[in-house]
Amino acid sequence: MKHISFIAALVLYSSNVVMGQARIDTFTLPPPYFTKSVKNFSKVIGWKEEEKPIAPDGFIVSKFAGDLKNPRWIYVAPNGDVFVAEAGTRILEKKRKDESDDFFNSKSQNFGSANQIILFRDKDKDGIYESKYVYISGLNQPFGMLVMKGYFYVANTDNILRFPYKATDSVMVEKGRKITDLPAGGYNNHWTRNIISNPQQTKIFITVGSGSNVAEEGMEHEQMRANILEMNPDGTGMKVYASGLRNPVGMDWAPVSGKLWTAVNERDELGDDLVPDFTTAVKEGGFYGWPYAYFGKNVDPRHRDEHPEMVAKSIVPDISLGSHTASLGLTFYKSKAFPAKYHNGMFIGQHGSWNRSELVGYKVIFIPFKNGKPSGPPEDFLTGFIADENKSQVHGRPVGVAVLPNGALLVADDAAKTIWMVKAK
Repeated sequence: MKHISFIAALVLYSSNVVMGQARIDTFTLPPPYFTKSVKNFSKVIGWKEEEKPIAPDGFIVSKFAGDLKNPRWIYVAPNGDVFVAEAGTRILEKKRKDESDDFFNSKSQNFGSANQIILFRDKDKDGIYESKYVYISGLNQPFGMLVMKGYFYVANTDNILRFPYKATDSVMVEKGRKITDLPAGGYNNHWTRNIISNPQQTKIFITVGSGSNVAEEGMEHEQMRANILEMNPDGTGMKVYASGLRNPVGMDWAPVSGKLWTAVNERDELGDDLVPDFTTAVKEGGFYGWPYAYFGKNVDPRHRDEHPEMVAKSIVPDISLGSHTASLGLTFYKSKAFPAKYHNGMFIGQHGSWNRSELVGYKVIFIPFKNGKPSGPPEDFLTGFIADENKSQVHGRPVGVAVLPNGALLVADDAAKTIWMVKAK
């Protein structure tokens, strides 16, 4: 009853209520350990032939591609080619002491890494591809992809490779050149490395998650991690662009304000309603709290009395996305094919919780923007991924989101080996 009473109080005192839950901000967060930390891993059962996710009225959901190998991330090239990184979490040789054997040995979690990039080519740009190729193989947990100035960039978990690029090629025949190393290893779920260029194509930004949940083994093991990095296109000039971001993944440039936004997967083991994942406009040189504080200047009890000067400079992020939702994918909708309310708004793929008594996430949400700023709370857009909450069964787990040239939204459902396509009627 204590937990229910607290949530009820949140609803009463918060001015923003989203889908029956209070929109969490720095003033209404529960205290650490208000509820115990639990493990509630979902069991992926897949989709039957007639089953598919649910979109709002006025949209059609269809399968863009199926029978893939852990399709994690999607990149749409300037010519409309769709590249998909097939990669996943590897089973750790040495688990953290608090991670269960069932989680890492469960076949239903679909762990493994094909270590390749697939190319889907849609010549007439109608949203239905005619050809599928293995574009690059033999990679090391590839994730972020980028076409820029005659090169195809791939962000492996431990480096960035650059390949000579021709838009007409269906298979990469050239060998990639490593232009920089990236920190790897540590916390097994933070292997993803996303990349994006600035609009001028003079810089590349890289997301690197922390090597731990909350720096349990010391910050000496977190060098250049929990950051968004910036470098030159040739790999030189590497520097930290923004820090204290536990696991930033999705990135995109807001179409009106021109600001860089990211989605951040926050820390675990403080209870059901801590700590909120978030999306925020990224301030150059900004510090976002990890591991000393969260959602502004809320002190993490595991680092109490450590570095108060860092707590004091911690930035409050722009939008809470709910605790343990695993908010990873992010794209702004820059097309006009969807109704006007979606124009210039943000879509976020929520991979779903494991550290919460009731499943959260497992959906794609939408955040409206107006005049370059968020104009309303997050709202559900693509749902139906949870099959049976009482049994913790899910059909799939959405991750990466991207927009096709025809304005359709693609959603990578890595656990179900599927990419979904959402079109306006």
